[in-house]
Amino acid sequence: MAAYDVVIVGNGPAGLSAALYTSRANLSTLVIGKDQGALAKAERIENYFGMAEPVSGCELVENTKVQARNLGAELVTDEIFHISWNSKGFVLEGREGNYEALSVLLATGSSRKKADVKGLTELEGHGVSYCAVCDAFFYRGRKVGVLGNGEYAVHELLQLLPVAGSAALLTNGHQMETDVPEGVPVIEKKLLSVEGEELVTGVTFEDGSSMELDGLFVALGSAGSADLALKVGAVTDGRNIRTDEQMATNVPGLYAAGDCTGGLLQISTAVGEGAKAAMSMIKFVRQQKKAGV
Repeated sequence: MAAYDVVIVGNGPAGLSAALYTSRANLSTLVIGKDQGALAKAERIENYFGMAEPVSGCELVENTKVQARNLGAELVTDEIFHISWNSKGFVLEGREGNYEALSVLLATGSSRKKADVKGLTELEGHGVSYCAVCDAFFYRGRKVGVLGNGEYAVHELLQLLPVAGSAALLTNGHQMETDVPEGVPVIEKKLLSVEGEELVTGVTFEDGSSMELDGLFVALGSAGSADLALKVGAVTDGRNIRTDEQMATNVPGLYAAGDCTGGLLQISTAVGEGAKAAMSMIKFVRQQKKAGV
């Protein structure tokens, strides 16, 4: 398992900005990104400092990737499914491999994958979960569903199968984008609501049919910053990660920057937060090394 001083999840403006600073501080830095995110759709950027001519979002990101590599950062393409934390640091679990880090920055942007299903938000923490590894234990021998249709959903499903009594994939009207373990039911009907008052009791589909469930695990699209933050116990405000003025979460060594923290969703803000987070991470890592961690 590869080990780094700093692992940055997200290769947008916030993540790459942080990588410039941590690399220049001589910290081993890994940037993990799946794609270029929202910037890939930006055809012309004219409101960013120092731009004599408009530039596309893709070009801006690619230029900064070259800059980060030149300063010593390592960049890989991967999708992170899970993150855990212990006294020695963090372990990040991805499709291509696992990674260790003394400090982690979550900078994957703002999650745009959300299911508009009645009861989903209201029952969070009462049978609706965003972390199979964290909560599978509470559903031993019980009936659960996983909401999603991609690799992230299958990853969460695989954490549940050895523990739960039964598990099904609910795609909310979408087709599966990846293979599903043999014997696992895949229900492609669109969801109307999650049922239950104090605890989840099941789901109702738009065609009027229903399904009894003891728990529903949400795994839509890819695991965003807020999803990963919840897995490691960081505090969130809805889909935004709560940080202090130095971009630190309540989990020591875990930081967040960019759109995932809320506020003004602009490149300039993300770059500034990335720089601020990097300075905090540099200080944290140096303290950890001095303490012999």
